[in-house]
Amino acid sequence: MIPLTLIYPQAPGLRLSLSTRSAAPARVLAVRCSASATLTSSNGASNNGASSNGAHKWPAAEVPPLSDEVKAILEEKGIDFETSGLKYLTNEARLRSLAAAKKNKAEGTKAMKGGHRMWTEVTELAELIRKGETKWEDLDLDDVDVRLKWSGMFHRRKRAPGTFMMRLKVPNGELSSKQLRFLGDQIAHLGAKGCADITTRANIQLRGMDLADSAAIFEGLQTVGLSAVQTGMDNVRNMTGSPIAGIDPHELLDVRQLNYEINDMITNFGKGNEELVNLPRKLNIGLSPSRDDFPHTHINDVGLKAVHDPETGEVGFNVELGGYFSVKRNTMSIDGDTFLTQDQVVPYCKALLEVFRDHGGRDDRQKARLMWMVEALTVPKFREMVGAQMGGVTLRTKVEEKYDDVWERRDVLGVHPQKQEGFSWVGACVPTGRIFADDFYEFARIADTYGDGTMRLTVEQDVLFPFIPNDKVAAMKEEPIFQKYKIDAGNLTRGLVSCTGAQFCGLAVIETKQRAMAIVEKLEQQMDFPKKIRIHWTGCPNSCGQVQVADIGLMGGPAKLNGKATEGVRVFLGGTIGENPQLANEFEKGIACDESVLLPYLRNLMMEKFGATPKAGVLVEA
Repeated sequence: MIPLTLIYPQAPGLRLSLSTRSAAPARVLAVRCSASATLTSSNGASNNGASSNGAHKWPAAEVPPLSDEVKAILEEKGIDFETSGLKYLTNEARLRSLAAAKKNKAEGTKAMKGGHRMWTEVTELAELIRKGETKWEDLDLDDVDVRLKWSGMFHRRKRAPGTFMMRLKVPNGELSSKQLRFLGDQIAHLGAKGCADITTRANIQLRGMDLADSAAIFEGLQTVGLSAVQTGMDNVRNMTGSPIAGIDPHELLDVRQLNYEINDMITNFGKGNEELVNLPRKLNIGLSPSRDDFPHTHINDVGLKAVHDPETGEVGFNVELGGYFSVKRNTMSIDGDTFLTQDQVVPYCKALLEVFRDHGGRDDRQKARLMWMVEALTVPKFREMVGAQMGGVTLRTKVEEKYDDVWERRDVLGVHPQKQEGFSWVGACVPTGRIFADDFYEFARIADTYGDGTMRLTVEQDVLFPFIPNDKVAAMKEEPIFQKYKIDAGNLTRGLVSCTGAQFCGLAVIETKQRAMAIVEKLEQQMDFPKKIRIHWTGCPNSCGQVQVADIGLMGGPAKLNGKATEGVRVFLGGTIGENPQLANEFEKGIACDESVLLPYLRNLMMEKFGATPKAGVLVEA
């Protein structure tokens, strides 16, 4: 049990300490709320009248007995069932996994030795390397590099051999000042090679890690309530919600607690959940509490959108299914025709993952995402199967909720009034999401000095500080850190998003982050833009930079300059987000990244499509 301290702004001396469930070390949150608010907490943070679904206690799943057919194949292949990734699969799924292993290398790796074994093996490997008893070069990298991803460790084998990226889980993108300082310490320890990225799932990736140091870092993560387990390969990725959850005047409910509960279910409170580590493919879940759809549910495998239940007036969720981007297919989610009460959300997610685990495709990794399964089954059949997995629940079909007005997705950067009287949130732009040790320390200091000791991350790779007293906003805006990460960033800078790019990622065919910032800086020096333009960069067709949701998307690809092959981009136009979103379409390809080509190209594109004009007195070439 861990303490959750509620601080009343009307009576600063009054503190109410509650006990909250967590089998993992403390998740520390200071929650400010009005004295009249209804306060409930049985798991994580629940504030400002948000309902609490209580602690879900899941019985340990039974291991399906081995069939004779599966047992014979395991003996033939020399696979130890107890250490394999097949333990919690049905026999039918085991057979499909073993058959797929012949042509699907990843499926073979999972079958032979489960990724969950790396949760303990990584510390053993770190100890051996630290003692000089082995070197990372001596490891079976084809095996270890894959399975390390279950522990959140990604070998930069192509770009920086021997160094690793560590991906964390940060449910709903919320970090405490203590966690920020811890992350700063890890980056500072790495020296010049260390940095971090805010991702498009509102979590953190630490770069420049050594495998030898990983055991100490894992232990440290636990002490501050963070985790890196199940952040890569065929696992559920970071839980996303609203960066202004709990403080948004327009939200239907605070989704943070549900995000924490789903994350705890998936990861067994950050310790790792062996039952859910062998999904056919990765899976993304997002919860949207407002019409803004801040987590982009339309590009999540599972999107839950808050709506009012017309029968009870209570807030529940309509389900969307199947959104994802990949090399072979890019698709928005489809209507899941399912309505969930708040109490059903976590059991539904658990049952959906189990159905996906046992029935999802495993032969072809390009056809193994959830959408393919839903399309093959049909939405009604999928709903029926998930309901059956929940214990024979008949799930309701979706509810209709219509609005008479048009809702424009809000920009959370800048200063905005919270629903708590006397407080504002302050959003600052972190162009492309790249941050360093000193930034973590400054963010922690700002959060403690001016706010409630927390900071939020956004899927646009920016940061947000809640609970800033209105009379402190002016002083906060004068802090030097906001000269670097601007509260009033320009209309291009504030919409800039980028994947990792070729600096660290072996899949990227172009460098993205530094190039994106350099191009935008020059464009803003030369041009005036009447409104925000969202430019997304991605280094390859996997589209981690999500170019398909952008006003202008730039995807790495081949091009020619002066008759010679060079780095280039494919250009996408027309992506929209929020209500009634749509994906961008490819507009042009083969545009060279060289600044002499790309800068005037973008300048002309923005004048033609977005109303940009040259600055007075600035001469620009057509």
